[in-house]
Amino acid sequence: MARNAQFKIKTIAMAAAVMCATLPAHGGEASQEELLKEMKRLSARLEKLEKNNADLEKKLQVRNEPLAPRVQALEDYNIRIEKSLASENVSENEPELTARLKAAEYQGLEMQKSSKVIESLDGIHAGASFTTVAQKTSGTDNKDIHLNYRTDITVSTPAGTMGDATGMLFGHFRIGQGKGASDALTAFSGPNATAFQLGTADLADTTAVMLAQAWYQADIPLPIGGFKPRSRETLTINFGKMDPFGFFDQNAAANDEGRQFLSSIFVHNALLDNPMAANVGADAYGFTPGVRLSYLNEKSKPENYRLSLGVFGSGHGANFSQAFTSPFIIAQAETRQVLFSGLAGNYRVYAWHNGQAPTYNRETVVHRGIGFNFDQRLDDYVTLFGRYGKGWGEGQPFDQTVSMGAEFGGSYWSRGGDALGMAFGMNKVSAGFSRDSSSVDADGDGKPDFGFHASGSEKVMEIYYRHRLNKQFEVTPDFQYILHPAGNGDAPDVKILGARAQLMF
Repeated sequence: MARNAQFKIKTIAMAAAVMCATLPAHGGEASQEELLKEMKRLSARLEKLEKNNADLEKKLQVRNEPLAPRVQALEDYNIRIEKSLASENVSENEPELTARLKAAEYQGLEMQKSSKVIESLDGIHAGASFTTVAQKTSGTDNKDIHLNYRTDITVSTPAGTMGDATGMLFGHFRIGQGKGASDALTAFSGPNATAFQLGTADLADTTAVMLAQAWYQADIPLPIGGFKPRSRETLTINFGKMDPFGFFDQNAAANDEGRQFLSSIFVHNALLDNPMAANVGADAYGFTPGVRLSYLNEKSKPENYRLSLGVFGSGHGANFSQAFTSPFIIAQAETRQVLFSGLAGNYRVYAWHNGQAPTYNRETVVHRGIGFNFDQRLDDYVTLFGRYGKGWGEGQPFDQTVSMGAEFGGSYWSRGGDALGMAFGMNKVSAGFSRDSSSVDADGDGKPDFGFHASGSEKVMEIYYRHRLNKQFEVTPDFQYILHPAGNGDAPDVKILGARAQLMF
């Protein structure tokens, strides 16, 4: 109250001084009366202001009375939060705020763990396929229905970097059972290239798994030390156990026995891959240790060219017992060209040499040869392919092979996932086999191994229709016709009716 009185006196004095300063210098009674009136008016206003001030102080006191308990409650709540945050466990008695905060934190940690797992799996690719084939032959003594199955599982994973070079590891496991229709006839071409059965699994109720391929690949951008994103040249190195046909004699329309042609003459160069004397030098299952170098030039992309050199174990070296003693060597030049109003095609030429090539009389000699291979799109859904091979060396059952055909996409008849394939091929009997076929006795049992005089050419035709049921499942009816099998002009023509089913994951 004393402070209010002082404030009041000071205020009145200041007001009087102001008013006196504003009065005329000659003053008068009228002026004094006006001054007294003004002072009374100011005094009344001050009293009203003091009253309002007092009312305001009372209201503030009323509002401030519960503030202390509220502050205390807030401090207690903060203490509970601090104690709860000090523990990693979630309690049912802790504040909702900390429970939700911990839940968000745990969720974030789980997301970090998941991202680390995803990061560790980045670049890993895996695939699996299950293929089964049923075939029945006519024109042979064996009238059975031949069944077989094969499962292939592949995994590729990044294998680190060395400077600008990137590495990759590839693994391939194969499981199979059944030899297919190959045992039903004597021919240069195998009628079922999917057939696979380990030699240790001869019993009908036995199957086995093998590590078919395991190799490392390094891709080195060129020039070395250059700016990698601008590189249009690549040096690739592969080494390990591999399938040579994974890198040589590839073909877009005739390369995959699981989805395209079944006869071996339309899968690979028949001189390199045939049941009687496969010059590729691989083991009985088509795999061998080796190393491959490749130079790819993409400066004129989408057109390009590649030069490749492969050195693979042959003979006993194919099973690692005499690695690279007289190996199988192949060099290939290939190019991708855009022809026919923008339609792409691939053209390959290669030469090979095998220091331990097998023969029809079960000897090993030196064989060499050349090959040509192409696949060319003629329309949006038509791909034409062709192969030619010529071989030199003793003991070859045939020394020339040619095949050609086409695959037609099902979009022409509103079945975009389907395809129709047709092909024709010939294997020309070699002079040596024509001379020896009726007398050779390689197994020494006193009986001719073949018992016929071979001449001319074996001719093979195949047609298939691949029907896609869904993205993972395809069914393919297949028909093959073999004229003069193994060059035997007296043998009846062989007809093979088959069906293939494949599941892909």
